[in-house]
Amino acid sequence: MCLWRRRKLRCFLFLLIASILSLIFQIWFIHNNSQFQGGSSFQGMVTKWLNSGSNGAQENLKLFMKHASQANLPLFLMDPIVLEAVRNVSRGSVDERRAPHHCRYLCSSQGVITLGLLGDSDVKVKPDLLQSLQDDGFQYVITEGHDPRLASVASMAAGKVPHHMLFRRHSFLIHIVVLYERPGKFLWHAAVEAEKTQKWMSLVEDRELQFGEYEGAYDKMEIIPTKLDGVKLNIPKNPSAFLQQIPHARFLECNYGQARKFHTAYGSDQTAEGVEFVGKAKSLLSQGRAVLDRIGVRFWMSSGTCLGWFRQCGIIPHSKDVDFGIWIKDYKDTLIPAFQAAGLSLKHRFGKVEDSFELSFQSGDVKLDIFFFYEEDDIMWNGGTQARTGKKFKYIFPRFTLCWTEFLDMKVRVPCETLAYVQANYGANWYEPVKQWDWKNSPPNVQPNGQWPEEEWSEVIQLFDVR
Repeated sequence: MCLWRRRKLRCFLFLLIASILSLIFQIWFIHNNSQFQGGSSFQGMVTKWLNSGSNGAQENLKLFMKHASQANLPLFLMDPIVLEAVRNVSRGSVDERRAPHHCRYLCSSQGVITLGLLGDSDVKVKPDLLQSLQDDGFQYVITEGHDPRLASVASMAAGKVPHHMLFRRHSFLIHIVVLYERPGKFLWHAAVEAEKTQKWMSLVEDRELQFGEYEGAYDKMEIIPTKLDGVKLNIPKNPSAFLQQIPHARFLECNYGQARKFHTAYGSDQTAEGVEFVGKAKSLLSQGRAVLDRIGVRFWMSSGTCLGWFRQCGIIPHSKDVDFGIWIKDYKDTLIPAFQAAGLSLKHRFGKVEDSFELSFQSGDVKLDIFFFYEEDDIMWNGGTQARTGKKFKYIFPRFTLCWTEFLDMKVRVPCETLAYVQANYGANWYEPVKQWDWKNSPPNVQPNGQWPEEEWSEVIQLFDVR
């Protein structure tokens, strides 16, 4: 009797598992074969269930955009997941059978859509719009913060402007990122300070937003109208170019409060010589940036130029040169000819591409030094060469990544881990100005690195007459 019951139970479990697997297969088959979708029977019900989330995205976004268009809000789609779908369809890399025609793009949003709002001098959302959205079931929260267009060393305060907006209807979220054009002719958005806003946290719950963990910087872009899944939207004309910027868009604001304290403590060099050098250095930095951007080589402000930005939000008047860092893996043979074509003379070429490479260009009486960085285990380093003796030096830095900043009305890169970078190069007393500096002995991160063989000097130690 007991044996019969056990057999009956095993049989029941077998049939139950087989039924579940059969149902799963039918759902998978229907979802991946469009000719079976949309029927009035079981197939139609399955299709409706599969696409219920995407219909919510379409319905809620369409309703929101209707109100936004009536209020003339300059919104555009900047959601990376949806733009990726747009790019894939345009490339023909989407299987038409696997993408429901009525929701090819928005159904990939996973319950959150990100829109950009191009900020201007008056980007306030009108109360009438907010009320009409509330009447249609949208909850919302708006965060505000400093106006990036007013920030400077001289300014003690900056006006408040909207930074981020969040709208929720049912379980669907619309995150609006407000982008402002800065003096450097690029677009900037703030980080989300969600911990200060309880309502923001309650609306987001455990969902992950695509933007707002850090401040971000993006090139200006052309926006065009389109229709995605029946919803009228604006999108970047070149989605690929925008998507490529997202992983590398983190922005660091110069610490203007720290800079003001520095200038209060140590004063500002307003001598004719100091003012003249700052003007020339700014021009050379701009010229060098234009050359490297044109040939597609990433660079960052290094050494004294980086210290000047980090410490005092400006160029150090007594530094007498401009310093760039470049990954050796990004070096191109067209780099030297490009600088020469732009009117900069090659002053010296030290080392080899595979070891301690260094270039220096001259513009008038101001020098542009380019240090090439190598990766080695858990460190990064650049080399130095003493022309008279052939001695080699190695400057060691902890690993770092790159961020954007705005410096002298220019969008340029700096190490994201700036404090660690500066401390490695200048020590714990980096905040104090030093006018006597020996590049071979003063940096705390320098160490001897051997000597070039004399038979290689003609290759690794090249000095040029730039008069």
